[in-house]
Amino acid sequence: MQIDKIISNGVAKAVKALYDIDADAAAIVPQATRKEFEGNLTIVVFPWVKAARKAPEAVGNEIGQWLVDNEPAVSAFNVVKGFLNLVITPTYWNTVLAAIEADSNYGIAEATPESPLVMVEYSSPNTNKPLHLGHLRNILLGASLSNILAACGNKVVKTNIVNDRGIHICKSMLAWQRWFDGATPESTGTKGDHLVGDCYVAFDKHYKAELAELQAKGMTKEEAEAASTVMADARAMLRRWEEGDPEVRALWERMNQWVYDGFDATYERMGVGFDKIYYESQTYLDGKKKVLEGLEKGVLYRREDGSVWADLAADGLDEKLLLRSDGTSVYMTQDIGTAKQRFDDYPIDKMIYVVGNEQNYHFQVLSILLDRLGFSWGKDLVHFSYGMVELPEGKMKSREGTVVDADDLMAEMVNTAREVSASLGKLDGLDEAEVAAVAETVGMGALKYFLLKVDPRKNMTFNPRESIDFNGNTGPFIQYTYARIRSVLRRAAEAGAGGADYAEVVPNEKEIALIQRLSDFPAVVQEAGRSYSPALIANYCYDLVKEYNQFYHDCSILRENDPAVQSLRLAISDATARTVKAGMGLLGINVPERM
Repeated sequence: MQIDKIISNGVAKAVKALYDIDADAAAIVPQATRKEFEGNLTIVVFPWVKAARKAPEAVGNEIGQWLVDNEPAVSAFNVVKGFLNLVITPTYWNTVLAAIEADSNYGIAEATPESPLVMVEYSSPNTNKPLHLGHLRNILLGASLSNILAACGNKVVKTNIVNDRGIHICKSMLAWQRWFDGATPESTGTKGDHLVGDCYVAFDKHYKAELAELQAKGMTKEEAEAASTVMADARAMLRRWEEGDPEVRALWERMNQWVYDGFDATYERMGVGFDKIYYESQTYLDGKKKVLEGLEKGVLYRREDGSVWADLAADGLDEKLLLRSDGTSVYMTQDIGTAKQRFDDYPIDKMIYVVGNEQNYHFQVLSILLDRLGFSWGKDLVHFSYGMVELPEGKMKSREGTVVDADDLMAEMVNTAREVSASLGKLDGLDEAEVAAVAETVGMGALKYFLLKVDPRKNMTFNPRESIDFNGNTGPFIQYTYARIRSVLRRAAEAGAGGADYAEVVPNEKEIALIQRLSDFPAVVQEAGRSYSPALIANYCYDLVKEYNQFYHDCSILRENDPAVQSLRLAISDATARTVKAGMGLLGINVPERM
């Protein structure tokens, strides 16, 4: 059993024995003792002061003495006001370490048939451009959150909704017809999603040039926009698409396939995937049907112009358009249609949408509407709202072609990782295949870690060079520490070291601190799942390897003469490596065996 649970159960027994209070052990959460006080774990005793009818110090002393007398894991205690600081019996930490070593899936819970099914939607790209830096944060957050929720014992379904219809798609299609002379990914050697993205940028370039020409003739900006022929042609193409025009649909399918092939290559390099992909072109009609059902039931209402609306005044919001007067749908309608298909496909218990914080209002409304339309999980849907990611030079704009392309960024990160690793001598002795593998692992690890270590709710600035640093709170620092530990363990195995019984060894302060940090891992995983925060896992891994490096500096391992002490330190090293690998794995980050 984990040490925090042992203490929680012990305290619950103590308050029952001393004060006849039935305390919920699960609600008793020990915290690491502050460094200025003696102890390993601290309990707040204020919850029982009133019932005990004693001062906080007296309650703390009585509970502490009961634990010393009745719980072998506790050897001493001290009380500071209402805080009970407990000293764990030093050799008991060896028992904790042995339990960690014996658990091949330490910190990772398994789903059962009764586990709730959680669906996580992430990525949600448009098919008019390649994935960019903003998508990277979304995808990495969604993928890591899915891993964490699965590690908390949930059944998880990873989904993606592709925005494959609309005026933005038609802009790329029209541009390809007019200005790209039949270009294909094969004929140009260009990745399909990049080629379509170039078309989108070209449309915007020609559109702006037309507006400038019309304004130069005396039109206002609004008049020029209304008179634009290129925009009128894009709208006409959209109408033809909605009418099922064979020629437009054929071009749409062809160009979308170029994009899907490009997306798949990007996802593969990122190491992410989906259990189910939905397409907006296949869900928007279901959304319209569901809205019309709501209209029949009186949940929604129709205005004189034929448009359909939801009145959200009772929820403190305004009115929301769901179908335009011409019968066409809006984004909200499409989300309702996607929800219907998902509910038909899976017995969803909780739905999590990974979408940026600019859509907070949208998901507030969607939750209310889904609940009104009969989706059991609608009221409790989770909008995993995250902040924007920018570069040091500022924001990005897709239509102007100023975004940071995901493929280019990943390639740059791997190249930079190779250069930095080589300059530091970390690739010495490796053959070319190993060098390439390490550069890929470190470059992608640096990118993922930098984007995931920040509280997802905050905006962030991504600095590629800073993320490759082998010192500080970075992916490469953690990866290098893991490789160092694996090197120590290999040399120990070659020397035949380890295997001695360390149960009676009295661990020193550094060893205890590291074992205690290892013992926190299961609770950190659970909390990351509860609070939807991969950053908790990222920063736990950093704190763990930082603690290990202090231990490595102060405690000899391979040169230790006492076999029992050496075995203890090798067990600590092995448990640390396994926990780092598991934690980084939850973030979708690989760790190199050699570096």
